[in-house]
Amino acid sequence: MPDGVRIAVRKVACGFLDLLFPDDCRVCGEALHEVSRIPVCGRCLRQPTVLVSDTSSPEGVKGLDAVYSFGAYEGPLRKLIHLFKYEGVRPLAKPFGEFLALVLPREQQFDVVVPLPLHWRRLFHRRFNQAGLLAREIARRWNVPLRNAMRRTKFTPPQAGLTSAQRRLNMQGAFAPRRKGSLKGLRVLLVDDVLTTGATAGACARALKRAGAAHVTLLTLARRDRRLAREVEVMI
Repeated sequence: MPDGVRIAVRKVACGFLDLLFPDDCRVCGEALHEVSRIPVCGRCLRQPTVLVSDTSSPEGVKGLDAVYSFGAYEGPLRKLIHLFKYEGVRPLAKPFGEFLALVLPREQQFDVVVPLPLHWRRLFHRRFNQAGLLAREIARRWNVPLRNAMRRTKFTPPQAGLTSAQRRLNMQGAFAPRRKGSLKGLRVLLVDDVLTTGATAGACARALKRAGAAHVTLLTLARRDRRLAREVEVMI
């Protein structure tokens, strides 16, 4: 093999290895000392903490019967979610599943776990549904069936800059069940990554109720506004 080709191949191989096994933590920038599929140091993975008041009745969000969120959408948790969601670090789903399990009371019982669906256009661009990976983790831990029971029927633009009424209007008709009657009488655990306004989750919950669900609980990694009293941008 000519020297020029050999050097080029070596550079490509090194770049690929750097991508898979980066030298620095993608959250704090400190050097990584262990090879891992997650480019984050152990300290940063342990740093996110549970909200003191992370469970509540969903104020002003019709369709949801209960809401549980692990942490506030800020600091290391926000950075970790961005790595997972926008940079495709899918192995983060496993530690995120542990986070979710910490805040979901064991006495709660569910018949099915349902991820909040993405529209096919956004799914094509991102290549995966982050809510689906999270839902799979919590379904496995709770030993509850995972079902992709809902579909996104409407491609919705970003909610930033919209009034509360406009946001609700934006989400009207955005979700529908994949099969009629498949959720009749069931207690549903709806899973997503971040709760911001409640407009998206509420719209999906109302569609679940119209499809026959008896009870819908929302479980998320983070919430932007702990009070759920005002609406801000939904990042999905």
